[in-house]
Amino acid sequence: MEKKHNAGLWVSVLYFAQGLPYTVVNLMSVIFLKGMGTSNELIGLTSLLSFPWVLKGLWGPVVDLYSTKRKWILATEIICAFLFAFLAFGVLTPAPIIISLVIFTAIAFVSATHDIAIDGFYLNTLNKDQQALFVGVRNTAYRGAVIAGSGLLVFLAGKLAEQHLVTGNTGDTKTYQNIPLPLFGSDFSVSALNYGWATAFGICAIMFVLIYLFQRWYLPYPRNYALESGAPQQTTSFIEAFKTYFQQDKIGWIVTYVLIFRLGDALTFKMAPPFLMDKVEKGGLAVSTSDMGLLSGTIGVMFLLIGGLLGGYLIAKQGLKKWMWPTAILQNSTNVLYWLLAINQPGIEWAYAVNSIEQFTYGLGVAAYTVFLMRTVRPEYEASHYAITTAFMAAGVLIPGVFSGYLQANLGYQNYFFMSALAVIPGMLTIFFLPLEDEKKLASMPRPGLDDFD
Repeated sequence: MEKKHNAGLWVSVLYFAQGLPYTVVNLMSVIFLKGMGTSNELIGLTSLLSFPWVLKGLWGPVVDLYSTKRKWILATEIICAFLFAFLAFGVLTPAPIIISLVIFTAIAFVSATHDIAIDGFYLNTLNKDQQALFVGVRNTAYRGAVIAGSGLLVFLAGKLAEQHLVTGNTGDTKTYQNIPLPLFGSDFSVSALNYGWATAFGICAIMFVLIYLFQRWYLPYPRNYALESGAPQQTTSFIEAFKTYFQQDKIGWIVTYVLIFRLGDALTFKMAPPFLMDKVEKGGLAVSTSDMGLLSGTIGVMFLLIGGLLGGYLIAKQGLKKWMWPTAILQNSTNVLYWLLAINQPGIEWAYAVNSIEQFTYGLGVAAYTVFLMRTVRPEYEASHYAITTAFMAAGVLIPGVFSGYLQANLGYQNYFFMSALAVIPGMLTIFFLPLEDEKKLASMPRPGLDDFD
């Protein structure tokens, strides 16, 4: 008799595993590079690391047509574990920035493929009502990975480094001692900050080994597993997958919405950590690496959980159309708060308050955003269509991110965050033109191979 799998548990582990590599490449890397003394212009250019998430729609059909999504998930997870281990060793070398950027790029490609398999598995295994019900769980688990990485692990990296501060540090600039690491009988030493980051990335590798082992044991086999397990399905093709995606009603408005809805969010997302960590005289708040970890991983967690779970529950019970506008307004309002922080440059307690509000509204807003994205897919092309949709989403974050460093350097933090607050308006206006009236029809759409089982 097949054992019963708790959907809440495997959904949580899946989306934590999806969120951690993205966090390392797009969030932890920014704090790591800023701590290494990298300019904001270069940090902005690291948005190009998101390119694999933009391009993943090109190889989404491969995941649909070859092998099973369960096998793709397991294979990409063990590869990620090795890459995290290489990253941990790489930051201890004499060229940590160059080596880390190369490994970040490799992680991005593997993680993007991992995402395709996970999202396809989720859509393939759960019916439409379950998908809406668990959207709060998956978003909360994903954000839990963000908090574990950009919160707890960043705090650990900073705290380990601060144990080796050079005596007499004054002002906003911190100087660290070197830590001797005897290897093969030779004298070898690294900066304490590099050592802290190597430890954090090493923990990521260990976590992914454990995730892989758990998934191998617990992840369920979908009821149409036999259909997936054979040779490539001849009824589908690359061309058909793309063709059917762009045949959707109001596809022009859907793509526009996905591309620009997060424009303001993307501008704030890339420059918020440099703003918080920059010196006061440069317009920042002079927050340390360890405090950056606490800022992301303490009380904000509670507000994230409340927002994500509440958003998923409200949409599952009352529908997407009812909550699309309220959640969009709340989610985008936090850009104004960063502008106010830049004007007043208050103490860190205000940064905590803004972060908590941001986590709550993000949880609410992304619940609605994610449900809409899931409803842009056809059942027979779930992984491919969702990969295309999320690729457009990634492009909408990547493009403004590339220019964010140069914009901030020329505008200053105050004008930059004011611009990001205004940038949310065009994306919100596209909501008027989305096909939300078809919500019930989409929710009841039959799912071949799944809904024909009792």
